[in-house]
Amino acid sequence: MIIDTIQNAHKYFSVHPLFAKAFEYITSTDLANAEVGKSEITDGLKAIISSKSGMTAAESIAKFECHNKNIDIQLCINGVETIAWKPREKCVDQKGEYNTEKDVLFYNDAPDMYFQLTNNQFAIFFPEDVHAPMIGGEEEIKKLVIKVKI
Repeated sequence: MIIDTIQNAHKYFSVHPLFAKAFEYITSTDLANAEVGKSEITDGLKAIISSKSGMTAAESIAKFECHNKNIDIQLCINGVETIAWKPREKCVDQKGEYNTEKDVLFYNDAPDMYFQLTNNQFAIFFPEDVHAPMIGGEEEIKKLVIKVKI
């Protein structure tokens, strides 16, 4: 997992061949005024913009997830978002089977830690990162998730 600000995004371009293109999309798009929805940036990169009230920790952790075929770049556009995290290697209580169509696997384990993102801060979740996003109060959280095909 990586946690940083958009100003330091250039440091991670070498981590994956599509990261430079993903962060170029982030910096060249008026995200504050972007419409909620899904779009394809380019082959292997999909953008998902959402804007909704945060969930309780229990609601989010009920979908404590990780992915096998995608890396998530999750950017907080506006608001304060709390995210739960645990390394996949420490998760022992798998919840159901891996969904190949949605590229998601859930766990019943408790998170090891929580952290917050606010405006222009991002987290990158690799397949080994189990995460539960969108924890917050009644405040609206606008965020961007870029799915990066591995």
